[in-house]
Amino acid sequence: MISICYFLASMHLTTVQDQAIAARMALIVGGATFDRLFAGVRFDEVDGDILYVYAKDEETAAEMEDNFALHISIIATDILKSEVGIVLVLPKQLSQ
Repeated sequence: MISICYFLASMHLTTVQDQAIAARMALIVGGATFDRLFAGVRFDEVDGDILYVYAKDEETAAEMEDNFALHISIIATDILKSEVGIVLVLPKQLSQ
């Protein structure tokens, strides 16, 4: 019997990775939407296939997750070269 075990590690994103995801999102959503929703956003950490994102407040976090989670997932998967299946957007008050 062969057993395969996958090790899913937690990884904090570098500043370059964070800014690269933000820059690609700016191209997709446009300037006005980017300034309203993504100003001050931090693409922080990947744990398994979950990307943790911190937005300025709870309303912004909810809108980003509802409207742009799929876009963020696709862009982050490409930039990080690792599958991102879930994007969890939280208000900055919950950051560590």
